[in-house]
Amino acid sequence: MKIAIASADEHTISQHFGRAEMYVVYSVENGQVTDRKTLPKLGHRSFSSRDRGQHLHRNSPGGSGFGHQANHKHEQMTENIQDCDVLLARGMGRGAYLALQKKGIRPIVTDIADMEAAIQAVLDDTIVDHVENLH
Repeated sequence: MKIAIASADEHTISQHFGRAEMYVVYSVENGQVTDRKTLPKLGHRSFSSRDRGQHLHRNSPGGSGFGHQANHKHEQMTENIQDCDVLLARGMGRGAYLALQKKGIRPIVTDIADMEAAIQAVLDDTIVDHVENLH
């Protein structure tokens, strides 16, 4: 199993998937972490400055993160983690959440900030997916 974590500092889980600078990817075998690597999150700096921090699709009835432009961004952002089974973030738009599911990646919106604690919660099957925090 591979677990990707959206992060800005390689230690804590990002408060927002879309604004994270990188992924920290943990490989797990037989309940034990066997590898940890950091990958760039494509799109973090490549989107135009006018788009950054704005949701151009805000009026969508489904919530944040829908529309052609958003779908393209989600494709770019998830390119480096297509082989992962799980993605952890502390917040994200509903469109990103559904895009991850569509790719076969289980998104989890967690309230755990510490990466190691979150990985252990996934392994223990005690992690809670706070879908009420999607926007």
